[in-house]
Amino acid sequence: MAVSDWGQGRKYYVEVYGCQMNVSDTEILMAVLNKAGYLRTMDAADADVVFLMTCAIREKAEDRIWSRLAQLKAQRTKTRPERAPMVGVLGCMAERLKERLLEADKLVDVVCGPDAYRSLPRLLSLRAMSADGVANVMLSADETYADITPVRLDANRISVHLSVMRGCNNMCSFCIVPFTRGTERSRDIDSIVEEVRVLSQQGIREVTLLGQNVNSYRDTSQSGAFETQGYGADLSRGFSTIYRRKEGGRRFAELLHRVAQVDPEMRVRFTSPHPKDFPDELLYVIRDNPNVCRNIHLPLQSGSTSCLERMRRGYSREAFLDLVLHIRKVIPDVTFSTDVIAGFCGETEAEHADTVGVMREVGFDMAFMFAYSMRERTHAHRKFQDDVPADAKARRLQEIIDTFHVTARKRNQRFVGTQGLVLYEGLTKRHARPFGSDDHGHKVFLNGSVLADLKPGDYVRVFIDSATSASLSATAIKKTTLSAYYQQFPQPEFGVA
Repeated sequence: MAVSDWGQGRKYYVEVYGCQMNVSDTEILMAVLNKAGYLRTMDAADADVVFLMTCAIREKAEDRIWSRLAQLKAQRTKTRPERAPMVGVLGCMAERLKERLLEADKLVDVVCGPDAYRSLPRLLSLRAMSADGVANVMLSADETYADITPVRLDANRISVHLSVMRGCNNMCSFCIVPFTRGTERSRDIDSIVEEVRVLSQQGIREVTLLGQNVNSYRDTSQSGAFETQGYGADLSRGFSTIYRRKEGGRRFAELLHRVAQVDPEMRVRFTSPHPKDFPDELLYVIRDNPNVCRNIHLPLQSGSTSCLERMRRGYSREAFLDLVLHIRKVIPDVTFSTDVIAGFCGETEAEHADTVGVMREVGFDMAFMFAYSMRERTHAHRKFQDDVPADAKARRLQEIIDTFHVTARKRNQRFVGTQGLVLYEGLTKRHARPFGSDDHGHKVFLNGSVLADLKPGDYVRVFIDSATSASLSATAIKKTTLSAYYQQFPQPEFGVA
C-alpha cells in the first residue's frame, strides 16, 4: 500500500470543541480529507477515524477531551475490537500535549496541530502501516489555508465564519494562544473578497470575519485589484503593544470595507478583536456601511489597571473607558460584548471591585465570563502564582455574572417598543421556536402571521415586545431587505448611546 492510498473510501467523524476558529479549522480539515478520498459520516460508530478538534484555553476544556478519549478507548476495546477506529486529536491541545497524548495508555493514534492539516492524510496512512502513533504539530509562519475552499459543517446554514488571519502576537500573560496557534499571519485580500463573492452567490446572508486577533489583520501580498493604502494602521488612543508593530500593508479597516461592498444584502461581522486595534478609520467603516453589524466585541478581561498590567494587556482602565465613549460617539447605536476573567494571579478584592465597576459603567450587552485557569508555558505560569483561592474565584465570578445580567437587562429594555431588522434563521433545536438575529447581536424570538411566508435567510421588520438580559422577543411585521429597511429607517449618525 502506498502512503497516500489508505484513505480511499474510509469514513471519518469529527467532534468540535471550543471556539469558532476550531469550527473554521474543521471545515478546512474536511476539505483536505475529502480531496484525499475520505467520506464524512455523522455516526461515530460507523467511522474508520474519529477526530476530536480540541481547545486548550482552559483546564476544563482539556478535561473534557481526556474524558472523551477514555470513552473512545472503552468503545475500541469492548464494542468494536475487530474494527477499532483510529483516534486523532487536532487543534490547540494537540500542539500543547503531543507527547502525553501519544503516550498516555495509547489513547491516540494521530496528533495534528492547527498548521499541519494538509499533512493529515499522510499521517493517517503512516499510522495504518505502523504500530506507533504519529504527529505533526509544527507551527508555521505563513500557513493561512487561503487556497483551500472549506467544506461547511452545515450545508444549510445561512451564516458562515471566514478565517482571514491566524495566530496572535499580543502575548497576554494569561493566554496560551500564541503558543498553540503561532504568530500572526494574514490571508491575502484577493482570496478573501473572492470567497465572500462565492458565498454571496451561494445564498449566504451573513459572514463573520474570523481571527485570533482579527483587527490586527495586515496583508502585504501583491494584489491584482486592491492597492496597499495603509488605511487604519494606528492603534486606539492610549493603547500600546509589547511587540514592535510592522508598518505597511492593507489593514483591517480596508478589508472590512472591501468585504462590505461585495453584497449590500449580506451582513458582515468580525471576531475576535483586541481593543488596541480600533482606529477611527475602522469605526467609520462600521458606521458608514449598513450591512456591517453594529455590535463590537471589546474584551475587557479586567477593570483594574494594576491587574491589566500583570495581564500585559497594553491599556489602563481609563483608556478602555475612553475607547468605549469614543466608539459610542462615532457609532451611537453600537452594542458591546466582552470577555472577563475572575481571579487572575494576585487579584485583590479592590481589583475585583474595579472590574465590577467597569461592568456597571459600560453596561455590556453580552459577555463571556470565566474564572481564571492557569495554562502552562504562558507568561503567568512562568512569573506568577495562581494564588486566588477557588472559592474566591467562584464568588467573584458570580458577582461579575450577576452584575452583567442586571445591566444587560436594563440596557435591553431600551429596544422594547422600537422597530428592528432581524435575519430569520428558522426554528430553535430545543423548542422549535422561530428566531433570528438583529444588527446588535441579540437572539430575537419571533411571533406573528408573517412567519408563514419566511424562510431562513429572509430579512424581516419587527416590533420589539419584550427583553431579557440575553434575548429579545418581537412580532414580525413585514418581510423586507436590508437595503430597503435602512433606507426607510436610517441608522443614527452621531450622539452617545
